[in-house]
Amino acid sequence: MSRPLRVLVADGWYHVTARGNERRAIFREDRDRTRFVECLGEMAQRYAVRMAAYVLMDNHYHLLLQTPQANLSAAMKWLNVSYTVWFNRRHERAGHLLQGRYHAALVESEGGWLRVVADYLHLNPVRIGALGLGKTKRSGALEGPTPEQVAERLSVLRSHRWSSYPAYAGYTRPPEWLAMREIFERTPGAAANPQRRYREHLEGGLRQGMPERPWAQLRAQLVLGSENFWRQIRGEGDRAEMTALRKLERRTSWEEVVRAVETVKGEEWMAFRDRHGDSGRDLALYVARRHCGLTLAELGAKVGGLRYNAVAQAIRLFEQKLSRAPVRTLTQKVESLLPIRP
Repeated sequence: MSRPLRVLVADGWYHVTARGNERRAIFREDRDRTRFVECLGEMAQRYAVRMAAYVLMDNHYHLLLQTPQANLSAAMKWLNVSYTVWFNRRHERAGHLLQGRYHAALVESEGGWLRVVADYLHLNPVRIGALGLGKTKRSGALEGPTPEQVAERLSVLRSHRWSSYPAYAGYTRPPEWLAMREIFERTPGAAANPQRRYREHLEGGLRQGMPERPWAQLRAQLVLGSENFWRQIRGEGDRAEMTALRKLERRTSWEEVVRAVETVKGEEWMAFRDRHGDSGRDLALYVARRHCGLTLAELGAKVGGLRYNAVAQAIRLFEQKLSRAPVRTLTQKVESLLPIRP
């Protein structure tokens, strides 16, 4: 089977989805869902991804995210592999969890497309056969729901914990890594009370019926947007007008992390790297894992050939020490010295 095509651009917005192998469940219980959401937050931090919306269903998930550094493939590989390894260990299984690679469609940031996709994600729990909104209802908007249907659909929408909708609607506190501003800015009247306005927008629309799926306007299974946006992606338009095609920004380098740690500790790297009982090496590993986008194996090579599992353990142990104020303050000082990318 050929690999799905990718359109990878800096600052690109993507609708990403992946399904369980043979359409089997990838979330068997709430602990699985909790772990996947934790992975989303870690991916957002580790790869500088802006996560705007998500929804977890039993056998698949949907994401709406932005990649300032055109690193969607690396971020998604980390997410899917990390969760699969964890899931297989927890449930004592082996083999593929997901059906092939993820699918990604580049979404135009102008013209309301982002909010349309976010709405679609948030309404996924309602689009099920048990509510009369299954796959047989794909074409067009659905109109005229009964009061009973409206009540049932609103109940499902509001009670589905494994989605970014409760945070958007103000029902729960949003995680720090959830980037809601772009969707709020594209919701009319949201300036004063964005959560209430988005809640009224989505739930009010649900009372009228279900909006049409946006995928009928997907071009070549790759791009969702206007004709002009499609031409720009194909290289037929003025690429200078498209902010999503700016030059790729650099990530923080390992050398910059080392220099920051040296400055805070007041010592050269080789003086403390292998010193027994000194946490400087693990501090550098922890910060680099968050800011450099390096794999565990690459980090191991940076510190003298440490195996990837030993790197993972070192980072994990250092994270446990962050509950102590002196360690947390030291880490914050190091991160404050890292260069800010324009």
